[in-house]
Formats: sequence, C-alpha cells, structure tokens
Amino acid sequence: MQGYIININKVKDEDLIVTILAKESLDTLYRFYGARHSTLNLGFKIDYEKEPSSKSTIARLKDVIHIGFKWINDFRLLRLWQDFLLLFHKHLKDAEDTGDFYFELIDNASREWNKQNPKRVAIEAYVRLLEHEGRLHSELNCFLCSMPIKENVSLIRAYLPTHPQCTHTLSISQEAFYELFKNKSSLFLNDKEVDRLWNLLLEGL
Repeated sequence: MQGYIININKVKDEDLIVTILAKESLDTLYRFYGARHSTLNLGFKIDYEKEPSSKSTIARLKDVIHIGFKWINDFRLLRLWQDFLLLFHKHLKDAEDTGDFYFELIDNASREWNKQNPKRVAIEAYVRLLEHEGRLHSELNCFLCSMPIKENVSLIRAYLPTHPQCTHTLSISQEAFYELFKNKSSLFLNDKEVDRLWNLLLEGL
C-alpha cells in the first residue's frame, strides 16, 4: 500500500514510530533501526507493508520503497512540504476513519508543488479541506461582529471572514475572496496576501 509520512518519532536505539496517511487509513507503525533500511523522512511518499506484532499493539513497518517527487532535492520546496504535511498529523491524529479525501488532497498537491508557488497550492488545498469538512464560511458576514462585509475582507484562522477594522489585519478584495472560496483559486491574491494566508494555515488546519 502507499501513503505519506506525516509524522516521525524517534524511540529507543533509533527505532522509529511512523505515522502514515494512506488512501483509506491512518497507520501508526513501528520501524526497527537497521543499516539496510531505507531513509525515512517527514513528507515522503512510500510503498509499504504492515506486519502484525505479537509483542506490541503497534504493527511493524516493513518492505518500504520510497516513491520520489521530481522536486525532492529542492530544499526550499521540501521544507514547505514538510511544514504542510505535519499539519495533517495534528489535524487527523485522533481520527478513526479518514476516508480517501485527505490522501487524494495531498497527492494532488504533491503533483502541483513545483509548478507554481507551493504556498498557493497549499492555500487552495486548504480551502478544499474546509469545504469538505463543512467549515468553509463563504458568506460575507463578519465572524466577530456578525455584520455584513461590504468592502475588503480580512481572513483569520480557519479562513473565517472578518472586517479589516475588527481584526486590524491585512485584507483581500472581495473578488479575490470569491475566487478563492468559490473556485479554489488564488489567482487574484498577490504574494504578500499569499504569505499571510500561508502563515494562518501554519496555525493549524
């Protein structure tokens, strides 16, 4: 089976506990240390097998094959990718059934990561996630004061819309807001606005 490594914890003797987001499951597996083992890193896509353990409730991770990205050797892209995927561990760690949505979302993002500003890819993916989870507030009513927003929009954590004067933060045009929320496109956002929405995203999914 295939999945993305969204968290790694080192345990005794350099063994690892690895959390993998697969197509229809979230697997937490034990990987024994060994010189012949392939290198594992946060954000890697791997093909792997699970082996039940008679000594532990955690199955063993085995037969790992790394599935590379074309951009894997670009440190800047990899670092942003790792920051993005780590968010999924915090968001999904207590989930019992993930379905295939989150795997497909990450898989699609990985194919687009080097084709444009990766922060834009992440922002567009996040809006799809919010919509999937029923948390996308596309009505222009301020989350803080509940009054209609008639001009520019300021987004806060979870991309909740507010009046700029209520939050004293950088705003975006209504045109950019609707393009992002309706069409899942960051086309009308400038780089400064993208950086702010990326930083909001890093606060948590």
